[in-house]
Amino acid sequence: MVQKRPNDGSSHKVSWVPRKKHPLAWRAGPHSPWVPREKRGRKGENIVTEGIQIEQTRSDGSAAQHGITGGARDGAERRDRKPMVSWAALLDEAVRKPGYIHEAYSQFHNYSLGNQLLALFQCFERDIQPGPLATFPKWKELGRHVKKGEKALTLCMPLTCKRNRTVMKDDGTEQEEEFTFTHFTYKAHWFVLSQTEGKQYQAPVIPEWNEQKALGALNIQRVEFEDLDGNIQGYAKRGGKISVSPIAALPHKTLFHEIAHSLLHCDEGDLSDTENTPHDVREVEAEAVALLCCESLGLPGAEFSRGYIQALLKTGGQGQAISERSAQRIFHTADQILRAGHPQPQLAEQGGN
Repeated sequence: MVQKRPNDGSSHKVSWVPRKKHPLAWRAGPHSPWVPREKRGRKGENIVTEGIQIEQTRSDGSAAQHGITGGARDGAERRDRKPMVSWAALLDEAVRKPGYIHEAYSQFHNYSLGNQLLALFQCFERDIQPGPLATFPKWKELGRHVKKGEKALTLCMPLTCKRNRTVMKDDGTEQEEEFTFTHFTYKAHWFVLSQTEGKQYQAPVIPEWNEQKALGALNIQRVEFEDLDGNIQGYAKRGGKISVSPIAALPHKTLFHEIAHSLLHCDEGDLSDTENTPHDVREVEAEAVALLCCESLGLPGAEFSRGYIQALLKTGGQGQAISERSAQRIFHTADQILRAGHPQPQLAEQGGN
């Protein structure tokens, strides 16, 4: 959602100013404290919506829904079932509940955004205090051990696989060729700090996000704004070029929006954002990426993105749901942008930590 400029002739001031104008350097701010279930709502009320629960997809096409940990456990025991998470439902939950994205990023910033939210909602569901997250061996390495009877959280874990395939050579003969691909699976391997005891643990400081570093890593160039239409907040062009209006109401939100367009959509043509931008899939994806990035880093403007996205998530009228494919693209792109902006080793779930 692009913020409209006032029509009464008054000036529009943005109250928030980054600590450094160029490059932008932002740190995730203070996060809300964990609140036990009895303080969050009625007794027995489940904070995780049914759509986020892991589904057990059987070989015959039917599905049975279970709780997050229970579903993953069943999936590990049954070869004919494959546990899955609805990323669209996870995104919908985060969009409808302000503060959760930032809370998840503050607690689990070294994991992917999708896994951050997945871990947070499991903690809420099971009345576990969110906190630093690691596997059983990693906690042991850090001088702590998992308490007896504690059950692991389930996260999505990427696995690199190798296969052979037969290809036809130019001379008509066949040969075997090795190729690699990434397979995603759900494993119950992770425990939060409150599930462990032992040596005192000092949580690492969340690294700052830097605009110039991110643009360089993503091979995107920020160019001078040349459009004379005062309503245009920013635009993205082919060849990895983006621009943000010097009078954009929320320049940081517009920056994330245009980076998302550059990464996701610019092969389809140049894109600009005006007040009259149609509510299509491309705009929803770009604005959802901006929401995830702004709220993760604790920046203002997420409420504008949230209102725009919620309008399209309504089931009636002109509303439409974000598809599973779009939700996956949104999470992946927001991850790319956040990781590119600060020095970060591989995601913790990739290394099995």
